[in-house]
Amino acid sequence: MAILDDKTKKIVLEELKKLTGPVKLVYFTQELECDMCRRAREILMELKELSNLITVQVHDFVLDTDPVSKYGIERIPATVILSGEEDFGFRYYGVPTGYEFSVLLNMIVLASRRDTGLTPKVKDELKKIINPLEVKIFVLPTCPHCPRAAFSAGKFAFENRNLKVSVIESAEYPDLVQKYAVMGTPKIVINETVSFDGALPEPLFIAHLLHAQEHLLEKARQPVGTA
Repeated sequence: MAILDDKTKKIVLEELKKLTGPVKLVYFTQELECDMCRRAREILMELKELSNLITVQVHDFVLDTDPVSKYGIERIPATVILSGEEDFGFRYYGVPTGYEFSVLLNMIVLASRRDTGLTPKVKDELKKIINPLEVKIFVLPTCPHCPRAAFSAGKFAFENRNLKVSVIESAEYPDLVQKYAVMGTPKIVINETVSFDGALPEPLFIAHLLHAQEHLLEKARQPVGTA
């Protein structure tokens, strides 16, 4: 049974006309698929059928240890979006439905066109990130503001490979919700040290990234044994 209805397919087809280069979706599941794993895979396969520029590569999270290690996959279902064969550090954990389907679609278009559309000023600010930062974004399919935060982070990762972004469907990973005290979405956690709620304008989002970087640098400068 198709996941995307006819109305949605028409909209998706219009978006996929924007593709100019190949995109590979590397998907991680397991042999005995859970319901959400199967649903996520079916969405990716339906997208593949709508464009000859999209390919899908499926891996078993338990058996395919090399790609799991290569892409740093921590749980399933997980989708990595490659621009051609290039990994720009974007991971989607969960089933991209509801408002979050737009994040998957927009990131596919971005990866194909290799154009974030960010202003020169924003790109210059992103260049100030010179240390590795891991950004976790907790979202929900029913959250109308979540796609903005997730897509902004994806654009940042494409422009600056020091950034690694994981979009996480909160309802599917209650252990992470508890660990990071997710009370609302979107919630952004940067390198386990800085967190904030809400979809901020991109300049303010970058300011939080730079703050996290400075916090980590300051911590590294502290003498060993100090708090």
